[in-house]
Amino acid sequence: MQRASRLTRELSLLATEPPPGITCWQNGQLDDLRAQILGGVDTPYEKGIFNLEIIVPERYPFEPPKIRFLTPIYHPNIDSAGRICLDVLKLPPKGAWRPSLNISTLLTSIQLLMAEPNPDDPLMADISSEYKYNKQLFLLNAREWTEKYAGQLRASKPLEEKIIPSETSASSESTAQKRKGVNISRKEKKSCPDS
Repeated sequence: MQRASRLTRELSLLATEPPPGITCWQNGQLDDLRAQILGGVDTPYEKGIFNLEIIVPERYPFEPPKIRFLTPIYHPNIDSAGRICLDVLKLPPKGAWRPSLNISTLLTSIQLLMAEPNPDDPLMADISSEYKYNKQLFLLNAREWTEKYAGQLRASKPLEEKIIPSETSASSESTAQKRKGVNISRKEKKSCPDS
């Protein structure tokens, strides 16, 4: 009962006073939510609309919601399945989730992570390396993915029409293949604990 009343309050607050660039709504059942985060200004995700899935566990708020990106995103802390490496999404001792946090706080934290990646705790080691040592290539790839997968016109066109042939180097094509889950070795992909 505590979970239902708290979720109802949180969703009501998210509807009336949403954080800037964030929307959240029920997807049928109270424990199955969807959210959208707009890419921040002056980031490679600018003008992108990123969809997320939020599954609220039975023990909420004593256990954090499971949140993942449904929209592909080129980011060192988000893998090809949309899983997010962020401490507030995990229970202590490895994580920083507390019952005093809420879904609005989590979505705001994810929005901040999009603007400020943490290359020292990556899920995608190859993208993290690119972010650290070749930031221009990272920014180019991230913008390209944003246009391809999170562009505002994307929802109105079939997938085949949206994918624009890129003029990127073989290395970024290789990175894109790894990002899609093709030919990933254990050294190239580091798993974030408890994600």
